[in-house]
Amino acid sequence: MFGDLDDDGAPFRNREEAGRRLGERLSDLRGDDVVVLGIPRGGVEVAAVVADALGAPLDVVIPRKVGAPRNPELGLGAVAGDVVVLDDRLIEALAVDANYLRREIEQQRREIERREALYRGGRPPLDLAGRTVIVVDDGVATGGTAAAALRWAGARGAAKVVLAVPVAPPDAVRRLARDCDQVISLATPSHFYAVGQWYDDFAQVPDERVVELLVSRGGQGPPV
Repeated sequence: MFGDLDDDGAPFRNREEAGRRLGERLSDLRGDDVVVLGIPRGGVEVAAVVADALGAPLDVVIPRKVGAPRNPELGLGAVAGDVVVLDDRLIEALAVDANYLRREIEQQRREIERREALYRGGRPPLDLAGRTVIVVDDGVATGGTAAAALRWAGARGAAKVVLAVPVAPPDAVRRLARDCDQVISLATPSHFYAVGQWYDDFAQVPDERVVELLVSRGGQGPPV
């Protein structure tokens, strides 16, 4: 499903408003066996509001970008658990060494493990088998980490995987539609520079806030 706002649609005031509007769009799933997964950190604030609207449990999925040599902001792909999504054409064009790639993937997996321990406090992730899983972020730019998150949910046995975001460019929506059953983006502007441009308030979300949201919606983290 593609967004129903035009390119000049008003920006979201904050992540809470974005989550409320997503929750309204997803209201037909209320009462189903749904799990909402937020992508930390900002995506968890949006996901928490969606989970409340649907009466669904909240958990996290933690994808990490695989950065290029000497330019970590350039993504060669992404990793989420055992799932690795790589841009083979970019890797070939940059002549990225296989040993570098292996080290970078392992480094990002260690960071995922660290964050999982922090956010969940040693608790296992929620069981996704046979359930409808809604993966939520505060927006999508290129879609690399979202693709890894969607494939991770599918690999864990989800019956249906939905990506729900407030805003994403049309080309990213088309690509990500191949990795899930449905994509819902409230806005799909063709002139897209960064997720933050679509919010009045796009303040950084600290780890402590992620833990607080998880604890308050099912105890998926340590006490705070």
